[in-house]
Amino acid sequence: MSATYVTMQELRDNLGIGTLYSDTVVESVCQTAQDLLDQYLWYDSIPVVGATLQNNFATLVLSSAGSYATGQSITISGCGSTYNGTVTITATYPWTTGSGTFPLFTFFPLTWPNYPKGYSFIQYAKTASDKNYQLIVPYGKAAGVDTKTATYDQTPAVRQAAMMLAVDIWQARQQSSAGGISPDFSPSPYRLGNSLMGRLRGLLAPYTGPRSMVG
Repeated sequence: MSATYVTMQELRDNLGIGTLYSDTVVESVCQTAQDLLDQYLWYDSIPVVGATLQNNFATLVLSSAGSYATGQSITISGCGSTYNGTVTITATYPWTTGSGTFPLFTFFPLTWPNYPKGYSFIQYAKTASDKNYQLIVPYGKAAGVDTKTATYDQTPAVRQAAMMLAVDIWQARQQSSAGGISPDFSPSPYRLGNSLMGRLRGLLAPYTGPRSMVG
């Protein structure tokens, strides 16, 4: 799917490159900018930190307390083929309507200090061989219905940030740093260094997901 925060034609016009470069090359820069921004924007998504499958039921550990409800459909990604896909939640802990039989204490003994505070559990039917509990590294993702992308497409601050990011990425393809050798040369950081996203935080601040701000 083509990038929408900054389109291929918008980037061509801004850079003044016309048709000098192929659509594939220009679109890849636009999509990279959008993918990076999406990691900072606020969506109905939660990291998946652990998973197990027993008796044709998958149980996932989410790094948020009480994120989803029984009966809700969510999309699991980044957790391996056994767990990935669009699924319907059959049980949760903390409990939601219809999920009071969730076997929480199969995993954590009935003592408060052993319960991982700030985490929640979801369970859904999955026909596959049993798998022991394992950490998901890097974290996977559980996502509810996407109600934000179309809005972000039309948010001026997000679009401006996408353009700035795409321009930085494009220019880094042409030269390795932001400066050059000249009588007025002054050292400058690598264009795609640690400060890359920091330069956009002012634009993104009202739309930034809380979890992306940790650390």
